[in-house]
Amino acid sequence: MPEIHPTAVVHPAAEIADDVKIGPFCVVGEHVKLGPGCVLHSHVVIDGPSSFGSGNEFFPFSIIGLKSQDLKYKGEPTYLEVGDNNVFRENATINRATDIGGATRIGNNNLFLVSCHAGHDCQIGNHVIFSGFATAAGHVTVGDYAILAGCCAVHQFVSIGEHAMVGAMARVSQDVLPYTIVEGHPAVTRSVNSIGMQRRGFSEEDLKAVRMCYKKLFVNKKLTVHEALEELRHSGYAENACLRRIIQFVETSERGFCH
Repeated sequence: MPEIHPTAVVHPAAEIADDVKIGPFCVVGEHVKLGPGCVLHSHVVIDGPSSFGSGNEFFPFSIIGLKSQDLKYKGEPTYLEVGDNNVFRENATINRATDIGGATRIGNNNLFLVSCHAGHDCQIGNHVIFSGFATAAGHVTVGDYAILAGCCAVHQFVSIGEHAMVGAMARVSQDVLPYTIVEGHPAVTRSVNSIGMQRRGFSEEDLKAVRMCYKKLFVNKKLTVHEALEELRHSGYAENACLRRIIQFVETSERGFCH
């Protein structure tokens, strides 16, 4: 049977795996599913409809799965879907989606530090870090291994590419290319995330290809974005997976990207 503290309030219809631990003064709503190995330390609030995979850990005063803060939301059934091994530290908040039948989605092995926030309809990948007080508005997409540093603010509908880093206190109103670092108010692209790529095991060839993309798109002011992409397509790194991913990201960006 789950280990539930006597002061916790758990709705009888909630689906709780046998080895879940629910600490003092936690509240678990009716439409919540908690998978094996989840731990709620104390004073955690989880509402739904929300589903959580295995091994998720919730620290005091984290508030997960409450309704959207979007003024357009009128109480329609929306969802939060969370994978495995995510950590939600103190005061972290994650909201369900806004549109009927929609879902906020969080993958696996993510870390949400103190007082960070992911709004309605966010789509967050795997191994992502939200540092303290980092905030993402509604409909933000965050790729695998991205890092949002402390106190940054990401505008709604922005996409942050995989292996990118958003600097502390940055105001991000446009998309962030994969493998890059942005910072500032408003955020601008400062460099390639070389250290992050090296730590993740990318090859020197990958680093060279990404650095070429950075030079073509951000350093060479004489080229338009279209001209830069054409030169990249015909460069010696044209078949490199990182280069192709950057081209795809730029071509599908709806908000433009941080310069």
